[in-house]
Amino acid sequence: MPLGPIEIVVIAFPENRFTGQIVPELRKLVDADTVTVIDGVFATKDEDGTVALIEFGELGGNDDAAALTSVIERIEGIISDEDVEAFTAELEPNSSAAIMAFEHTWMKPLRDAVVEAGGVLLDSVRIPGAVVEEILATVPDED
Repeated sequence: MPLGPIEIVVIAFPENRFTGQIVPELRKLVDADTVTVIDGVFATKDEDGTVALIEFGELGGNDDAAALTSVIERIEGIISDEDVEAFTAELEPNSSAAIMAFEHTWMKPLRDAVVEAGGVLLDSVRIPGAVVEEILATVPDED
């Protein structure tokens, strides 16, 4: 079965303050077939900058973090070691991050319709909301 577009999302938790509050919202997105979480790893960086990686299934000591396991459908190898190294390089010391690969499941019916119509998805560009807001702030109001 062909996959929809894939996006890797890194959510940092400064001072390791992961409480699990994102899990219910993530569960809603998965249950609504908006996204499928297909891979993930939890990274921690201690005060001296040493990074440790923990598979979500191995987070038994932290119930909040272990709850992430319930929303993942595993496809191994989507998030590479090189990806993790690049993402954790930006992580502040004494912090943690959930690194997750999402399949944009909502896109699959549109992808199928495009293919059946003889079309080809030429490109897909993601623009972070903060960037859009920054650009819009420079656009003069039309009064």
